[in-house]
Amino acid sequence: MDYVAPVDVAKAMMEAGRRKLLLSPRDLVMRGILAGAILGAATSLAFTGIVQTSQPLVGALIFPVGLVIIVVLGLDLVTGSFGLVPLPWVENSASGSAMLSNWAYVFLGNLIGSVAYGGLLAIALTNFGTEAPAGVAAKIIAVATAKTAGYESLGYAGLVTVFVKAMLCNWMVCLAIVMAMTTTSTSGKILAAWLPVFLFFAQGFEHSVVNMFVIPTAMILGAKITFAEWWLWNQIPVTLGNLVGGFIFTGLALYMTHKPAAAPRAMPTQVPAE
Repeated sequence: MDYVAPVDVAKAMMEAGRRKLLLSPRDLVMRGILAGAILGAATSLAFTGIVQTSQPLVGALIFPVGLVIIVVLGLDLVTGSFGLVPLPWVENSASGSAMLSNWAYVFLGNLIGSVAYGGLLAIALTNFGTEAPAGVAAKIIAVATAKTAGYESLGYAGLVTVFVKAMLCNWMVCLAIVMAMTTTSTSGKILAAWLPVFLFFAQGFEHSVVNMFVIPTAMILGAKITFAEWWLWNQIPVTLGNLVGGFIFTGLALYMTHKPAAAPRAMPTQVPAE
């Protein structure tokens, strides 16, 4: 049996958070770049499945391949770090500045990798700009427009909606990362991580790193989206929602209920009276 008990998963969550805090800025950025690009590739593959079959559920079934690769290769998504990196801080074994620094470097790497893959994909989909966006390219533009102008048209209600969708999304994404810790086999990790990611993508929740790919790629392809619309109506509220959902609903909740109990203090030995 390769099943790992919840109490041991809680230990693994804490150790994962500590290991991430020990990584150098170079490693954080590099792992973030690779993770961002891989998640962008998984997103474009999911859109390809949707366009070819006209079935959004097909895209949801395909999309988890990206997170599986990231988990198996030990790469870093800032969304996953939102669930694990705060745990040492909660236990007073890491500083808040170290936690924020970790998030900043991984976020930067994710952004670079996502945009870089998006730029390359835009070249591939339009034959270096010689063809108008169609098929998957048109799908990317439509999705990105809904993720920005769609929320902007709702005003305050749009901000609340995108924030809540982001909370629900990273609840599932961080759950996938923790689920992968419940098994020691590669096949088990693949299956365990697949399930929660399928849940989030199928329901249209908001993931900050996915949006780092979708929205700027749409802008490269010619979508009428401004930089301010990208960040104010999506990237910033989605990142904050991902932080709240991943940390509170998954990282903190699972760790607090399953963390190993402190060893009981030994009772003092009574010295017999003389």
